[in-house]
Amino acid sequence: MQVKEQEFGNDSHLITLINDQKTELAVTDFGARIVHLQTLIDGTKRELILGFDHAEEYLTKDAYIGATIGRTAGRIAKGKFYLNNQEYQAKISEETGHCLHGGDPSFETKNWPYTIIKGENEISVIFYLTSPDQENGFPGNLDIEARYTLTNDDVWRISIRGISDQLTLFNPTNHVYFNLTGDVTEPIDQHELWLASRFFAPLQKDLIPKGEVAPVKGTAFDFTTPKALSDVFISDFPQAKMVGGMDHPFFLQKTGQMNRVAKLTSPDKKVAIQIATNAGSIVLFTANFGDDAPVMRGDKLVNHGGITFETQEAPGSERFESFGDITLVPNQARVFVTEYQIKK
Repeated sequence: MQVKEQEFGNDSHLITLINDQKTELAVTDFGARIVHLQTLIDGTKRELILGFDHAEEYLTKDAYIGATIGRTAGRIAKGKFYLNNQEYQAKISEETGHCLHGGDPSFETKNWPYTIIKGENEISVIFYLTSPDQENGFPGNLDIEARYTLTNDDVWRISIRGISDQLTLFNPTNHVYFNLTGDVTEPIDQHELWLASRFFAPLQKDLIPKGEVAPVKGTAFDFTTPKALSDVFISDFPQAKMVGGMDHPFFLQKTGQMNRVAKLTSPDKKVAIQIATNAGSIVLFTANFGDDAPVMRGDKLVNHGGITFETQEAPGSERFESFGDITLVPNQARVFVTEYQIKK
């Protein structure tokens, strides 16, 4: 296995891990972010995710793409939450009036110190960050470790660990977008998705969860049997039409262990991503950008040009007990783990 380091702009670095199958995982300390996931298909290197060529592009175009997200992924309604009956006010967006992804800016725009650990069959890059007490309104000094690993079995594993000196909220994720064609001008319509979820969280028009747990059966959101994502985009299902695709939390079996939860297959059937996690939900966002999508590596990203698998506890867990628990007890670490395995 090999590792390469180079400059990436904005005083950041690009660290490329290469396994014995010639699969490459490139990450950067700017936002503890994935930049490339490339593998050989018929002898040709194919890009599997969305990203930009320089750190500055993430700042000017979309800082969330590929980044480690926190302290809390998703939206907190009006930025208000309670811990031990005390009300806290997180930083909100003036545009929406809600707190998105831990407040702006947050983890996604910081440079994270890192170390590299080389093993015989895997290489890891470990990023470190401390979010100080009251940053964006969240209590506690929170120490975060985001570990990216590439194995010789073509697994990209991400492990996000947090520990705080006060009771706080902690619900991180990684905001990677997949497009298995390697072409950002090709939508994901003909990608096939299997998802081990029988329930989802319906949204209000402002994308805040209603607090309901609704069955997917009989809706366009039922992927318990594999089907093309185009079924969602052409559907009359009100929740799909409201957002122009998907931007929803899907509930997973809560075992606390690693469970295989999803599989995304390319239109040509030559590559798939199989996903396992210990998280309680997964947010699927189908890059519903319309004409506002950015130019990416020389081409304009098409509407529905990617899909996220944001493994986390369901957004709204700070308000709805049935959604999950995102409280972090003082001095007790919590670790969110997700594995993305390339299948060819």
